[in-house]
Amino acid sequence: MAGTNLNRVVITGNLTKDPELTSTGGGLAVCSLRIAVNTRRKDGQSGEWIEQPNYFDVTIFGGQGENCAKYLSKGRPVAVDGRLRWREWEAKDGSGKRQAVDILADNVQFLGGRDDAGGGNGSSGGGQRFTPQQTDVPADTGDFQPAAAPASTGGGGSDDDIPF
Repeated sequence: MAGTNLNRVVITGNLTKDPELTSTGGGLAVCSLRIAVNTRRKDGQSGEWIEQPNYFDVTIFGGQGENCAKYLSKGRPVAVDGRLRWREWEAKDGSGKRQAVDILADNVQFLGGRDDAGGGNGSSGGGQRFTPQQTDVPADTGDFQPAAAPASTGGGGSDDDIPF
């Protein structure tokens, strides 16, 4: 089915730097974000869980981009829903073509509270260290134990009485 192509991406992570707001020649706001998203994997030799960050460039246009620039800062957790864009350009130094894949955001949700900006006010000084958001991959399989069956209420019903 050739008509079933889909270009959709959803990520959650933390801003690695403060947003950068610019505008097009026509006055449309363009906000650029850099987001770190952790991937967890189990180390084959030690058996320990290792987190490896992945970094994504995100572009937001219009009023939503202006809001991102106004209210977000380095370290803040966000969720992004958008699509991938592939770009290609000639290097300024003449060394050849460059390529990049980034995310064009359709929706950005601010996660956490205003004070969840990874240890500060978003300033880049003072030796602050970026700490990426934890992923939801469980550290052990104990998180997947089945729930206990509810105690009978003495109503006389059985599973055979359920209409589906």
